[in-house]
Amino acid sequence: MIAFIDMGMSELLVIGIVALIIVGPKDLPGMFRTVGRFTARVRAMSREFTNAMEQAADESGVKDIQKGLNSVSNPAQFGLDKVNEDLKSSLDWHPDDRDNSILPPKPEMDDERRALAKKISDKSAQAALQRQELEKSNSENATGEEDTKDLK
Repeated sequence: MIAFIDMGMSELLVIGIVALIIVGPKDLPGMFRTVGRFTARVRAMSREFTNAMEQAADESGVKDIQKGLNSVSNPAQFGLDKVNEDLKSSLDWHPDDRDNSILPPKPEMDDERRALAKKISDKSAQAALQRQELEKSNSENATGEEDTKDLK
């Protein structure tokens, strides 16, 4: 809508007093009615013109082009769109679904390396078992000491 003249209450009061003096009290209501009708017609014509232009823009696809240009011209939003897109794709990712054509081929281990890998794996498992047994015995000893304190 067209922003009419920016006037405050004091300006309107001065205009009303000047109109009262110039036009006179008898013809003032008729003049205000005429001015009101004129402004209503101007606003209606403006609204009609705006609607016709928007309809023409919709039919020609200008709004779609405008949206595209706005998204490209706003680098912050464009960057966020890319980040959101990448984030969504990473959240949907699962290790079993990976595309093997992107990854380099996994080299085959020869027998010597396979034996070393098995030896390392066995040693790690043995160390983990020893650590668990040690923790279990430490917790039993700590519990046993507390039980003997309760008996005394």
